[in-house]
Amino acid sequence: MRDILVTGGDGQLGTSFLELNLPQGYGLYAPGLDRLDFTRPETIDAVMAQRPWAAVINGAAHTAVDRAESEPALAWTINAEAPGRIAQHAGRMGIPMIQVSTDYVFPGDKDGVYLETDAIGPLGVYGASKAAGEVAVRAAVARHIVARTSWVVSPFGANFVKTMLRLGTDREELRVVDDQRGAPTSAQDLASALLAITVQMIENPNAPTGVVHAVNRGETSWRGVADAVFARAATQGYKPPKVFPITTAEYPTPARRPLNSRLSTERLERVYGVVMPQWQDAIDKIVDQLMLLETKRS
Repeated sequence: MRDILVTGGDGQLGTSFLELNLPQGYGLYAPGLDRLDFTRPETIDAVMAQRPWAAVINGAAHTAVDRAESEPALAWTINAEAPGRIAQHAGRMGIPMIQVSTDYVFPGDKDGVYLETDAIGPLGVYGASKAAGEVAVRAAVARHIVARTSWVVSPFGANFVKTMLRLGTDREELRVVDDQRGAPTSAQDLASALLAITVQMIENPNAPTGVVHAVNRGETSWRGVADAVFARAATQGYKPPKVFPITTAEYPTPARRPLNSRLSTERLERVYGVVMPQWQDAIDKIVDQLMLLETKRS
């Protein structure tokens, strides 16, 4: 059995991995925070020594972007130091490691889509700590993939789609930022893409390494995502609120956000043969799942 370790088993991505159908001969272990806590290095050492892993996918992260500004040490521990520790284990074991990273490593001032080769320039603590995690993994593991993604959403945990549906039930009007561009990415689609890459890395010692961007195809704004969420929900009897566009300046937050989070997926498709669904299809699927869960609860 080829066992893959996925960190962050309690999160959106980890939960999505647990729903996947694995190829024959593969197993997957996604421990939660009770068994793998990035603030306790001894738990990292224990899990990495637990069995001869075939690969490790680091999906755990401190993703509270605004809170990271007030707790930089914690963000750095989870997003940079812990991945580096895992990478050192993976490097000694000679196994591939996939490090999930973020669009926030970029400053967001480019006119076009960001390529993997573009210079980074994070605007805040979250992006800087994730960039440091990238560096740590590349330094310790020869066979690595740094997979940058953006705007992760799913039926699990806390995310933008669930927030919109919750707020929309209580308010007749919502104001949503319309000048940040990117692609919402389904954690379920991302898990499927990362599994495909990981299997390639395990089965082919000469499989390509390096940085790759993995996001749902297409682009929109946060306001565009909200519109899509409410349009889909309305087909199932949900009464949507009116959504009005605002600028980033009109919605100040502790952390600066990149205005341009568009990531090119050309390398993902060309090198690894992975084509992710359109973002609209991903949103429809997530809303359908959430509406079904709500119907079952009521």
